[in-house]
Amino acid sequence: MKKYIIRTIAVAAVVMSCIVAAPTVLAQEVAGDGIAADAPVADAAVADAAVADAAVADAAVADAPAAGDFVTKDGQAADTAPVTNRGSGGFISVVFGSGAVGIILWFAIFSAAGAAIYFIVDCSITVRPKRVISSDLVTAVTLSMQEGDVMSAIKNCEDNPGALANVLGAGFTHVEEGFEIIQESVSTAAELETEKLMQKITWLSVVGNIAPMLGLLGTVQGMIMAFANLGDGAPDVGILANNISQALFTTAFGLMIAVPCVAFFYVFRNNANRLVLRMEALTMELIKDLRNVEVVDE
Repeated sequence: MKKYIIRTIAVAAVVMSCIVAAPTVLAQEVAGDGIAADAPVADAAVADAAVADAAVADAAVADAPAAGDFVTKDGQAADTAPVTNRGSGGFISVVFGSGAVGIILWFAIFSAAGAAIYFIVDCSITVRPKRVISSDLVTAVTLSMQEGDVMSAIKNCEDNPGALANVLGAGFTHVEEGFEIIQESVSTAAELETEKLMQKITWLSVVGNIAPMLGLLGTVQGMIMAFANLGDGAPDVGILANNISQALFTTAFGLMIAVPCVAFFYVFRNNANRLVLRMEALTMELIKDLRNVEVVDE
């Protein structure tokens, strides 16, 4: 009897435990079925989001400026106009495409080149031994001084005008005042003739100094125009090339003018100094006999 009662209680406990566990198992099965049902929906949503992100990325890549493209201030790609090479036409195009300021600079550079040619030719004619020291005058004055005829020597100086004639004339006109006064007059006249020669030669130095500065000014103006063209966005390649050519051409022309001017300046200056020294020595040689000369009025 006791075994029957114990067996009945055990069966009842098992039944009760099954009854209690059944709702929990059912709930787990239901929850599992829900998760399994919702998983495809979630996966589909994630896939749609990925597709949308890919589309946005593709649009951003399409809108982004490529490497080497010009961009505006807000980072957007600038509208690239077709390359026209407008303004490319050689040196003439560079000159007339440089704007009003550029044309004025080119006019100044060409004027400096013309002035350099003029002064080089003028100094080549003026600063010559035959032009400064006339051999005919030296011969005539030497004969007059051998004869002791100062008035004839003065007349020869008047008939053969020039640097040497001016120096000799300054000495002969003061013959009555003593030899020291004659020497002072000759030195003063020689300095004056030296200054006359150097005034023409100095213009070469002036042109040689101004020409590079004009070229540098043209360089600055060309670079300003080039960067202003770049600042407007996509530049016209032809105009940009003209701006850079303006900068380089003006520098080159300025140096091409300055180098010969400086070289000829030193050549002519040395020649002038050498001629003046020869002229002074020759004058003192010609007037050394005036120590004991007496002027007789006719």
